[in-house]
Amino acid sequence: MDAKEDIREKLAIEDVVGEYVQLKRAGRTWKGLSPFSSEKTPSFVVSPEKQIWHDFSSGRGGDIFTFIQEMEGVDFKEALAILARRAGLDLEQYKQLAGSGPSSKTKERLYEASELAARFYQEHFKKSKLAYEYVLGKRQFTRETALVWRLGYSPNNGSALVDFLKSKGFSEAELKLAGLTSKSYRGGVQDMFRGRLMIPLADAQGRIIGFTARLLEDNPQAPKYINTPSTPIYDKSRHVFGLHHAKEAIRKTKFAVLAEGNLDVIASHQAGVRQVVATAGTALTEPHLKALSRLTGDIRLCFDADKAGVAATERAIPVAARAGVSLQIITIPRGKDPDELIKQDVKVWKEIIEKPLYVVDWLVDRYTEELDLSTAVGKRTLSDVVLRVVRQLPDKVEQDHYIGRLAGLLEVSKDALQDKLQHTADETAPVRRRQIAQTASAKVIDKAMVDKFKTEEHLMALTLLLPRLRSHLYALDPEMFDSPQNREVFEFLAEHPDFDGKDSKQVKKIAEYGKILALVYETLYQDVDPLELDNETQRLKVSLVNQYVRIQKRVLAQQLQTAEAKEAEQLLARVRDLDKLLRTEQEGNESGAEER
Repeated sequence: MDAKEDIREKLAIEDVVGEYVQLKRAGRTWKGLSPFSSEKTPSFVVSPEKQIWHDFSSGRGGDIFTFIQEMEGVDFKEALAILARRAGLDLEQYKQLAGSGPSSKTKERLYEASELAARFYQEHFKKSKLAYEYVLGKRQFTRETALVWRLGYSPNNGSALVDFLKSKGFSEAELKLAGLTSKSYRGGVQDMFRGRLMIPLADAQGRIIGFTARLLEDNPQAPKYINTPSTPIYDKSRHVFGLHHAKEAIRKTKFAVLAEGNLDVIASHQAGVRQVVATAGTALTEPHLKALSRLTGDIRLCFDADKAGVAATERAIPVAARAGVSLQIITIPRGKDPDELIKQDVKVWKEIIEKPLYVVDWLVDRYTEELDLSTAVGKRTLSDVVLRVVRQLPDKVEQDHYIGRLAGLLEVSKDALQDKLQHTADETAPVRRRQIAQTASAKVIDKAMVDKFKTEEHLMALTLLLPRLRSHLYALDPEMFDSPQNREVFEFLAEHPDFDGKDSKQVKKIAEYGKILALVYETLYQDVDPLELDNETQRLKVSLVNQYVRIQKRVLAQQLQTAEAKEAEQLLARVRDLDKLLRTEQEGNESGAEER
């Protein structure tokens, strides 16, 4: 039994995609506007025959599972679970999800109990004057906001929720496992949450997994907030509050704002700024950032300006480095939190999240304000703090920039700081490797790199489907391809220049991506005159070489800034070789055009 194949049989790809993208039939395919870019002409294509989709505006594509991963911001395992539910399949029957821990049936019971608890709290919210006045009065949330975020109230009479859920067939063991009960002083169990505003916590798909409960009555002996303890379905070190409501806005704006409080998030969404999420308190973890990195690599932190918030911001810096995301800091006026600022002037809130400060600049500015840089102690402290972060930066030019800035502030030589940098504890060596990998994948976001991926893809589509055009590939090398999939097809064609698609053993290696290339060919080139296809292949080849040379020269230019004399000579020789390669291809293209 294969869960993937059974899901493919039960779910039509055009139906799944159609829940996210408005599609219209176009012959044997369906077309719609790209969900990944702001386009006006449809370039998003779905092929039911091949069971694949492709977005021509961004170069993304894949099958039903990769689509759910892209749209929901989840990994493959979660995408499989989402589609299995839609297909009505029980993944317990399949080995893909076999392993230790609670079964899927147990987890489903916990999801059901949490969902019923949320509805129970919502019903009691309607009856609680205290909760109503706090939410609609003090917090100035609308009724619609309270409904969208499913705000509730936990009655303060001991076991109201326990009694309700028991009447629905849940055992005390299940309610304890769901984090909904606690031990009573008199023995037995009671409700975990009593007399509090209930804020449901949902996973990326909107399923209730726990609660944050805020105290409403003045009681200095009780904590203001309490959360659901860790359960098989809730882990505060991984949960990002509001992600199910924010992911579409994050995808569109290409950045996420990470706030400190759940109610700050709700206030921002009500004001129309919906790319805002939060963690449980200020304990930011790598899994939090990994979850967001599926949607964007641009994370903007907005913790309170008090001492705890600033300390949390500093702790987030190495965490962001390990997660391979770009961390920027949003500074709000002292003494305010996002909720207060939004109430006062939402325009200011919108402006400041669009003007974040890169984390290293924020760190330099913050400590420069607090320290006396005319003293040796002040200089040492600032250099200690900043160099720990500078060492994590993967780009040598960026490191050099901040060493230069620091040298100017401290009135010391760059050589002294370089020496200190080398002796700074190398606690981030693995981090830099991860960051470099992230930088490579993040190139896709860059327009120039997207254009290059399209060039590679179109060239491979033509040469894979039309063997007579493969002679155009002779002057190219694998290193000219940035896309691993296109590089694999290029190498495959180099090994099998006469490949015609009939040898099933050969085609298996590139079968999945070959489907996407076939869709590209059918969409763009199937009805084009053969002579024009030859011209187009030549144009794509020259364009690929041009793009490759331009990118390589940009990298070499950065390396030359810090290179020693001998290394600089080698780099300059490489630049000359690239210029020669570009001239050769351009001259060959011109002479070929004259012959044609």
